[in-house]
Amino acid sequence: MKFATKAIHAGVEPDPSTGAIMTPIYQTSTYVQESPGKHKGYEYARSSNPTRTALQKALAALENGSHGICYASGLSATDAVLKLFKPGDEIIAPSDIYGGTYRLMKRIFEPLGIVFKFVDIEEVGQIDRLLSKNTKLVWLETPTNPLLKIIDIEQITRICKERNVLTCVDNTFASPYLQNPLDLGADIVMHSVTKYLGGHSDTVMGALVTSNDELASQLKFIQNASGAVPGPQDCFLVLRGIKTLHIRMQRHCENAGQVAVWLAAHPKVGKVYYPGLPDHPGHALAGRQMRGFGGVVSFELKDDSYEKAVRTMERMEIFALGESLGGVESLCTHPASMSHGGMPREERLKIGLKDTLIRLSVGIEDVEDLIADLDQAIGTD
Repeated sequence: MKFATKAIHAGVEPDPSTGAIMTPIYQTSTYVQESPGKHKGYEYARSSNPTRTALQKALAALENGSHGICYASGLSATDAVLKLFKPGDEIIAPSDIYGGTYRLMKRIFEPLGIVFKFVDIEEVGQIDRLLSKNTKLVWLETPTNPLLKIIDIEQITRICKERNVLTCVDNTFASPYLQNPLDLGADIVMHSVTKYLGGHSDTVMGALVTSNDELASQLKFIQNASGAVPGPQDCFLVLRGIKTLHIRMQRHCENAGQVAVWLAAHPKVGKVYYPGLPDHPGHALAGRQMRGFGGVVSFELKDDSYEKAVRTMERMEIFALGESLGGVESLCTHPASMSHGGMPREERLKIGLKDTLIRLSVGIEDVEDLIADLDQAIGTD
């Protein structure tokens, strides 16, 4: 089954009681049992819910996996992965990583005894040198947030498998439409479903997908025991959202590509970060690993002052200034104070994330309007 067909049909069947083509919102906290332990597959809504079951099946299918497990947010999905490990275990992650992931690792799990190493994983050789007998997981994010570095999933997962180390890939920026890490050797895929999978800025959710039965069993146990589960209304919204994922992603990529080219040619724009540009260091790898270059573009102005960057964002009209990404509407974000506000400034600057960086989530509006908005916002002053 090809992707568009899976996006519309995977995990979804007509409601057996009414024939409804859309999965119902099973808004219930519990289920009636015929006798203790004798039920129709559902006991309590924290453990399972039919709407959530349909979504989990759909997400597994989109990532070519066997098991999908949904959580209340992307960070609670990441939290579940980190709970697989114990004090003394070591985890390697990119230095250029989503600020919320960094905060969770450094401020929640590091004090509990888990060791984290943040490195430039673009250089594959780094992984082979850093793996030790205590390394249990390599966490990957590609494209990275917000500098859009591209990491070679296939090479790194091959090295990790040789050393019996797990790999988890945050696939949020690419979405399953552009990239399938399990096919490239990853053990687990993580999504902030809030972003492209939901696609309409109206829900918060996270998900993990794996084909490893043992890992799936552990992650489902954590899902139930910790209780960070999404409600049925949110699951319904995401089921609806992924039916148009393939169409939305095509337009996101087309628009972002044109915006990136326009920015790169603008006399007042400095560095542009977008893997679709030929001079991007990861351009060739992204062309092999992905089926498109995504809908996020980051850039800096030549006038590298904080005040100029702020004025530019404030003047945007179609690009709304706000956190998040992946919705049909365009957003601009200031990573230093928003997505990466929990990362110490010295750490941000060390990895090249300046206070003046602007990140765009390019939506699916008419691209001429988006470019005109950027033109007036950047201005001539």
